[in-house]
Amino acid sequence: MRIDCPFCGERDYSEFAYLGDADCPRPAPGAEDALQRFIDAVYLRENPAGAHRELWYHEFGCRSWVRVTRDTRTHEILEVRLAGEDAGP
Repeated sequence: MRIDCPFCGERDYSEFAYLGDADCPRPAPGAEDALQRFIDAVYLRENPAGAHRELWYHEFGCRSWVRVTRDTRTHEILEVRLAGEDAGP
């Protein structure tokens, strides 16, 4: 799989570290039920097939965070943006 970094160009995915779902809100660590919320967010969430937005860190490149939209059925990369940019709907 190749990811088109906005700064470095097309690179092998092995240069990147995968963080996870870009649309999954991270629970507040100080909440009373923080542990259960983290368990639910990691293990009890939907995992639909198709287009999915993910966060990747270009660890062995420019060290930028990118938001990758990838088809989970084919691994086709549909879009890559800097994580801080508006990702749209």
